[in-house]
Amino acid sequence: MKSSVLAARRLGPFSDRGALSRAVMDALREESQEVPDLSEQVRDAVAAAGDIARDEDIQLTLFLLYALHYGSLPGLPASREWEPRLISARGLLESAFEAQLRSEVPVPELPQARQDAIARLLFSMTAPGPGPSLSRFIAKTASEQQLREFLVQRSIYTLREADPHSWAIPRLTGRAKAALVEIQFDEYGGGDASRTHATIFARTMRGAGLDAGYGAYLDAVPAITLAAQNMMSMFGLNRRLRGAIAGHLAAFEMTSSIPNRFYGDGFRRHGYDAEVTHYFDEHVEADAVHEQIAGRDLAGALGEDEPELLEDIVFGAAACLTVDEWVGEHMLQAWQAGRSSLRPGWEQAAEPVAGADAGGR
Repeated sequence: MKSSVLAARRLGPFSDRGALSRAVMDALREESQEVPDLSEQVRDAVAAAGDIARDEDIQLTLFLLYALHYGSLPGLPASREWEPRLISARGLLESAFEAQLRSEVPVPELPQARQDAIARLLFSMTAPGPGPSLSRFIAKTASEQQLREFLVQRSIYTLREADPHSWAIPRLTGRAKAALVEIQFDEYGGGDASRTHATIFARTMRGAGLDAGYGAYLDAVPAITLAAQNMMSMFGLNRRLRGAIAGHLAAFEMTSSIPNRFYGDGFRRHGYDAEVTHYFDEHVEADAVHEQIAGRDLAGALGEDEPELLEDIVFGAAACLTVDEWVGEHMLQAWQAGRSSLRPGWEQAAEPVAGADAGGR
């Protein structure tokens, strides 16, 4: 399954994608040694990158640096979480990534800083369009192998679902904080660990014959998939961007219900039962409620209570829609051209795992 070009130096179950990610992995691997100054390598990588969001080396590096805060990957030492030189390197990468997003994400004219006006704009921004979409392709056309690729791509976020947005809880106050906690309470299963959305998605993956361990497919997913996750982490972990993470969550919830119905239909079309489709069916109902809370009580209330955050709220929503569109276009273009959407050398990663619980039919 792994090509020779991917037989690179490894930390845990994943490989580097260039000089910068290799240097960071070396720093994480050699916990007993001092972390070198990575500033020059970061600047070189940024200067050489034609597209930060699609640069494999940069996005993997950012992902690893954020993973230190989540504790989500094996082999990442907790002692490095606040290592000053790693934080400095992350800051330089964030500046370049944020600059690209600010430059390329189309942002509509700002509404008045009133709850209803902000909500109206967000509902307008997130209204379904008539053009081709990933969700419609999955519902009507996607092969079984493509469905499994879709799960592999989504696993980077969904096996840690809600975590990037939860960084915002201590950064908000009042109405917006209460709304965010209400949404996250549902995301985490209402206090029932078996009902957390990440746990339900893990059952979906196992039912499709895939490995549900977090990071099992990190080597397989392209930079643009990592970029979508990294953007959420960047917004959530920087207090100055708390408006952007609130806007992101609003757009994320407001564009979830209808696509998830299509996703469930695509798996049912291939004979998968409720063990696999439950995750998608759960979101059809839950996110129809969440979109109202996120649009009005979270983003709308935040913009009214803290008008200085309005620009970032709208930017965060627009960035969510734009980057999700980039990810969807990547998958659609690959599949319509008869190619895998995964990285070269990993085309077979989405095949059923030997011994996996593929009981979803």
